[in-house]
Amino acid sequence: MSEKVKFGRSKVFFDTFHRRPGPIKKNMHYCPGCGHGILHKLIAEAIEYHGIQEDTNLIAPVGCAVFAYYYFNVGSISVPHGRAPAVATGVSRAKPESFVISYQGDGDLAAIGFNEFLQAANRGEKMTVFFVNNSNYGMTGGQMAPTTLPGQKTTTSPYGRNPETEGYPTPVCEIVNALTAPVYIERVALTTPGRVANAKKAVYKAIQNLKERKGFSLVEVVAPCPVNLKMSADQVNEFIEKQMLNYFPLGCLRDKTADMEPGKLPAPVIRDEESVRKILFPVRSENGVAADFRNSSAVFDQELRVKIGGFGGQGVLSLGVMLANMARLRNFNVSWMPSYGPEQRGGSACCAVTVSRNTIPSPIIDRGGNLLIAMTQAALDKYLPELRDDGVLIYDHTAVKLPQLPETMQTYGIDALAIADEKLGSSKFANSVLLGVLAAVLAKNGMNEADKADFDKAFAEAVEEKFGKKPGAVEANIKAYEAGKAAL
Repeated sequence: MSEKVKFGRSKVFFDTFHRRPGPIKKNMHYCPGCGHGILHKLIAEAIEYHGIQEDTNLIAPVGCAVFAYYYFNVGSISVPHGRAPAVATGVSRAKPESFVISYQGDGDLAAIGFNEFLQAANRGEKMTVFFVNNSNYGMTGGQMAPTTLPGQKTTTSPYGRNPETEGYPTPVCEIVNALTAPVYIERVALTTPGRVANAKKAVYKAIQNLKERKGFSLVEVVAPCPVNLKMSADQVNEFIEKQMLNYFPLGCLRDKTADMEPGKLPAPVIRDEESVRKILFPVRSENGVAADFRNSSAVFDQELRVKIGGFGGQGVLSLGVMLANMARLRNFNVSWMPSYGPEQRGGSACCAVTVSRNTIPSPIIDRGGNLLIAMTQAALDKYLPELRDDGVLIYDHTAVKLPQLPETMQTYGIDALAIADEKLGSSKFANSVLLGVLAAVLAKNGMNEADKADFDKAFAEAVEEKFGKKPGAVEANIKAYEAGKAAL
């Protein structure tokens, strides 16, 4: 007796869900009554029907949507919360022959990623977006979402959503319908067989638009989430029909597909692989040393943990960058972490630089520093507690008043701003003056003659990398560096 399967699993699904953790590899994992499984089935069948599986890329962000990559045998990219439209745009621009689907939940699309979603819709990107609206943040425990109804209780609105303080549900389809570019916008539901049949038609049309590259399509799917809403399957469907659909009425808001000619493939941003490779993996500077080079002075055997603080505009961050690049050019592991206020000039600024022969576990320096460069009193007061008692302090003696310090601490006061003004006519070179001071300090602490010369060379190479395109900048910074060495 022969067996014929009339309705089986779509070929767009994996035969075995090998990406899914745990022992069960044949069944979907979604909660009982969840709408994701139904929508997955409709999308998979539509992809198979239109014959685009080979070139389809499905972008799914954090949230229940992210599990799509367990099940769909297509190109899959999991992305951070809200970033699916941006990544989808990048894929469609870099690989215009692909068919790009963005699959997002309501917390993801309507909150965290709403701007990126609207901008993609406004540009008319040739993609299809499936938007799952179940009135809560499903994956993280049922918090209030932009689609949560007035009075609806969630884990973060235990007394019910209050429109006076939390606003009203976000009507995504209606907002997108105010834009010019989208070609197809429809809202469907998954509560009854009839609703599912209508949803299937919308999904198939959106995938057909994708295949024919007619532009931006949006299908909003009002879906049940009984576990987080603490309802039975019947109760959640009744909630959708009698309450959600009052705020999110079903129907097609726009369909311009019949008036649209099949679109052409857009020109890619970069066509050839070599250009992409050069952008992603730029040729390393000719500066630097052989891979087996090591500075021999004992001072370089210990990890150097540096905090640099001052005002924005004093070159604090650039000083850290130059120091980090010097270390990188000499085969050290290095990290550079900036921190600064909203002001471009005048606000507080600092950076942390770690230089080590070993792996650096974290770029954060909040204790155990062995070098502090303080250009202001505020920087000294804030970061001095992070400096070891036997550490080195380099400071601007005209701006900083020292407190009582441990006798084991080395201190070097210098007026870097005045030296830069006097020698070069501009205080913006004070950071290079301070690096010259550091060179002199290292020389006092056991840096041998060969490494002294190499430190000077590494500085010149780092300055070349940072300022090489600015006329006269390299020479001026080297002059400031030499002035700093001579001042100590």
